[in-house]
Amino acid sequence: MPKKIIPLSDTIIRSSKPSAKLYLLYDGDGLQIRISPSGSKSWYLSYVRPLVKKRNNLKLGNYPAIGLSAARKMAAKYRQLLAENIDPQRWLEQQNSQASADALNTFQNACEKWFEVKFKSISQRHAFNVQRSFEQHVFPKAGHLLLKDINAQLIIEILRPLEKSEKLETLSRLCQRINELMTWAVNTGLLEFNRLSGIKAAFSSPKNENMKTLTPEELPELMQRLSRASIQLSTRCLIEWQLHTMVRPGEAVKVRWQDIDFEEAIWTVPAEFMKKRRPHQVPLSLQTIALLQIMQPISGEQVYVFPSVRHKGSHINRETANMALKRMGFANRLVAHGMRSLASTILNEAGFYGDLVESALAHEDKNQVRRAYNKASYLKGRRDMMQWWSDHIQSAAQGNVSLANIPLYKPAA
Repeated sequence: MPKKIIPLSDTIIRSSKPSAKLYLLYDGDGLQIRISPSGSKSWYLSYVRPLVKKRNNLKLGNYPAIGLSAARKMAAKYRQLLAENIDPQRWLEQQNSQASADALNTFQNACEKWFEVKFKSISQRHAFNVQRSFEQHVFPKAGHLLLKDINAQLIIEILRPLEKSEKLETLSRLCQRINELMTWAVNTGLLEFNRLSGIKAAFSSPKNENMKTLTPEELPELMQRLSRASIQLSTRCLIEWQLHTMVRPGEAVKVRWQDIDFEEAIWTVPAEFMKKRRPHQVPLSLQTIALLQIMQPISGEQVYVFPSVRHKGSHINRETANMALKRMGFANRLVAHGMRSLASTILNEAGFYGDLVESALAHEDKNQVRRAYNKASYLKGRRDMMQWWSDHIQSAAQGNVSLANIPLYKPAA
C-alpha cells in the first residue's frame, strides 16, 4: 500500500530545521516543500506532464512569502489545468509572455507605432498637429496605461476639460484620431475590439460654420481693394495666384519654378504638396502666366516662385494671404481658403460641368467605385474653364495693376 501522507501544518513547516542535505515535506497530491541546507523553504508541485508523460516539478514560490493556504490554492488551480489536459508550466510561460507583451503595449507606445504608419500618408504639418494633440491632451493622464485597460469612461473624463473650455473642434478631431488609433490596434492584433468607437457622442458637437467667403457679387470689391492695398507686390501676386488657380493656401505658397511647364502652360503640383497625397495638374491661363512673369525678377534664382523674405531657400508663409486679407478689411468675411469656395460658386452658376469644377479643386470623388474607375483629369475642358475664370476675375478687377494689360481670352471657334 502507498505510504499515507499526513497534511502539513504551519507549525510543522516552521519547526522544520535544515540538515546537511536537501529534504522534502509532503502535503499530498503532489504539493511539497523543499528545505535546503541553507534553511530556505520552497513550494513545488510534482506532476506528470499531459502530453510527454514525464514528471515535472513546478516551483510555486518561497515560504513564508507564500503560506500553506496560498500554496494549496495554487496547487488546486494547476491540478484543474491538468484535468483539462493543460501543462501548468507551459500555461504559466504563456501568461508571462502575454504579460510582458502587455507591459510594452501602453497607450503611448501604441500611439507611436500608429504614428509610424499614419504619418507616411499625411503632410508634415498635419503629422505635427496629430502628435501634438495627443501629447497635450491624452498622454499626460493615459500614456502610461496599458492599451487593454483603456476604456470609454476614462478617455471621456480626460477629454472633458476640452468641452468645458469650448474647444469643440479640437475635441472632435481628437475623438476621431483616438478612434482611428484603436481601430488600427484591433486590425494589428493589439486589441480584440475597439471600446472607444462611440466616445464622440458623449460630447457637444462643434457648430458647423461654413468657410468664410464672399458672394459672387462681391468679387469686384475684392479685386478693387487688392489693387489699392498697401502690401508687398509678391503678396498681391500670391493672392491673385491662389484666386486664379483655385488651389489651397498651403499648395499655392509651395509652387516651384521646376514644376511649371511654360511651353504647355501647366503647373504640376507634386503629390507630397497635396492634401490627398496625389499629383495635381493646373492649366495656366494667360493671367497666371503674367503673374509668374512678374514674380521672376523678384524670385531670381530661388526655388520657389513666392520665396520667403526671412528664411532663405524657403517659401512665403501660408498665412501671409490671410493676414493681408484682414488688413484689407475682410476680417470675418473672407479667408484665403474661401476663395476656392467663391470660384466654385461662380463656375457652377456659370454652367460649367460639375466634374470639371471638382477636378480643378482637386476634390476626391465620394463614390469609391466611381473614384477607382474615373481617372479623367478633364485637362482640355479645365483649360477653357480656367481661362474663362481668369477672364472673369480680370473683368471684375477694373484696373487691377498686375493684370490691366492682359488681353481677354477668346476660345477658338
